[in-house]
Amino acid sequence: MPFIKTRSLWGSFFVCIAVLVAIGFSSAGSSALAADACPANTHPAQSDGDFSIILLPDTQNYSEKFPQSYVSQTKWIKKQQKAMNIRFVIHLGDIVQSPTVEKEWIVADRAHRVLDGVVPYSVLPGNHDMQDRDTTLYNKYFSPQRFQGCEWYAGHRGHKNDNNYCIFKASGIEFLVLSLEYAPSAETLKWADKVLAENSDCRAIVATHSYLGRKKRTAAGDRIWENLVRKHANVFLVVCGHVGGTSLIEDTNDAGAKVMQMLVDYQGAPNGGNGWLRILRFSPSCNKIIVRDYSPLLGKYRDGQASNFSLDYKMSASGSKPAVSKDVSVTNE
Repeated sequence: MPFIKTRSLWGSFFVCIAVLVAIGFSSAGSSALAADACPANTHPAQSDGDFSIILLPDTQNYSEKFPQSYVSQTKWIKKQQKAMNIRFVIHLGDIVQSPTVEKEWIVADRAHRVLDGVVPYSVLPGNHDMQDRDTTLYNKYFSPQRFQGCEWYAGHRGHKNDNNYCIFKASGIEFLVLSLEYAPSAETLKWADKVLAENSDCRAIVATHSYLGRKKRTAAGDRIWENLVRKHANVFLVVCGHVGGTSLIEDTNDAGAKVMQMLVDYQGAPNGGNGWLRILRFSPSCNKIIVRDYSPLLGKYRDGQASNFSLDYKMSASGSKPAVSKDVSVTNE
């Protein structure tokens, strides 16, 4: 029996090495990226089980002044969908700059129509997408009816799309993306609590606009953590925008598992954000999430540790039931 255990360990080692050797580098990225056991800038074969989720941070400046930057992002996602096995796109809010200026919504609508029928995506309203909590134009262009008939669109609160959730499967694992409005109300958090409880077999990602600052949670983030996130063992990741820059914190939930909480927002970069988006590369065979920031507008990956790192995250290869992972660590590339 000791021989069998040793053989199993060596087998796992050679699987990860084989992934690195066999799949090479992506034609979309830069060769300057550091190597990783399961690198994000690769195009693995479908059998490898790797897949990607894309984060679209604050696009408000693109909708107002740089419409081609917005379209370049979604066109790149469409082009890379098969090669990078992109399974979902999450917008982090502040779709537009001015919630009552319809021409900005038309820009956003045009950009997202590139993704319609190609890759599932979610949206949520940031503070720039509402006026006194009024989301009329947001719901004109991104209403529940827009997603009607999409099997991955699972539901919404009330008659609006301000708060919604989607369910999709990747590499045999079922994921839930719960998108919450800017500074969600107590009633919204109760609704969200029910959604997570009723879908406890899904690995859950919570997306909202305001959650993290540069070093700690915002006031809205604290409410979401205390009243929602920490209570659900299946939530492993929270993603947000709103505050310019990037940050990552980890906290332990009530089940004793680590929860990664991630901020990404490049609206302060030149040209309204320079088209930067974030790639979350999931590699179940190596239990890693590889994080890279890429700009389709500039055609390059972003340098620096804040945009190049790996997260150790245990994923079950045998089913969709969430594993309580107590070993989440960050490796800078």
